[in-house]
Amino acid sequence: MDTDLLRAFVTVAECEGFSAAGKVLHRTQSAVSLQIKRLEEQMGETLFERTSRSVVLTTPGGRLLPYARHILKLQDEARQVMGVDRQGELIRLGTSEEQASTYLPELLPRFAARFPEVRLEVMCGISGSLVNDFQEGLLDVALVVRHGPTHTGRLLGREPMVWVVAEGRSIDDWETLPLALNPEGCTFRAHAFAALGASERRWDVRYASQSPTGNNLPVQAGLAVTVKTPRSIPEGCRIVGDDEGLPELGYVEIELHRTPGVSSDAFTAFCDELEAIVTGTDSLESLEYVTGAG
Repeated sequence: MDTDLLRAFVTVAECEGFSAAGKVLHRTQSAVSLQIKRLEEQMGETLFERTSRSVVLTTPGGRLLPYARHILKLQDEARQVMGVDRQGELIRLGTSEEQASTYLPELLPRFAARFPEVRLEVMCGISGSLVNDFQEGLLDVALVVRHGPTHTGRLLGREPMVWVVAEGRSIDDWETLPLALNPEGCTFRAHAFAALGASERRWDVRYASQSPTGNNLPVQAGLAVTVKTPRSIPEGCRIVGDDEGLPELGYVEIELHRTPGVSSDAFTAFCDELEAIVTGTDSLESLEYVTGAG
């Protein structure tokens, strides 16, 4: 049985579509569709039910899926044991700078001790751009703030957003609130605009940077206010209190994207350990808030 066909099958099943699977596999949609057709001919069964809006597994497809995953896992293990990939497996991670500085110091030493031959590339950026990179097949795993529903994002929990100002600074110091925020497309910026727009407070974006450092510096200097999660408060800054007159910001949801069809021990361990570290932090509320809200 051709494992390339099985990998295409697993990827289509997990991405719930041929176009998204093609981006992950670096193939055109028509090429992936042809692979699935070849596999269906070999199996003598229709594996997917195709409609204009969705692609779902048929009953035979559902029976094949766990076996396909197991075969691919065995193949990855065999390649590792036989030293086929002598340079070491490469894992490409996308996340924000603040998430990287929070979670990677714990993850990297632990992971390197178990898988010393694995190479890691870390790309830091704004969540929306990282999700696009993941869907284009440029990343293997992405830890991001959810901007909208996707086929590949697994929701881990939510974090509160807070207003942040320099220690010793009062919100009352400003008649017009000066802001330091990420550029357009950032959900923190959108939440700040929505909250302030519903209030009577005057405000102005004085500083904008895609880098956290670029926004932190004017805040630390007492020149502006910004929006963070509690895990990312810069040195010399504090959370603005509920009694200081700024509107509530709400929450952001954190999600993990991982490439379908990749089942090596190293990749599975990396994703599982990253998820465990993220969900184990105090600032992240568990998924119970979703089911327990009603």
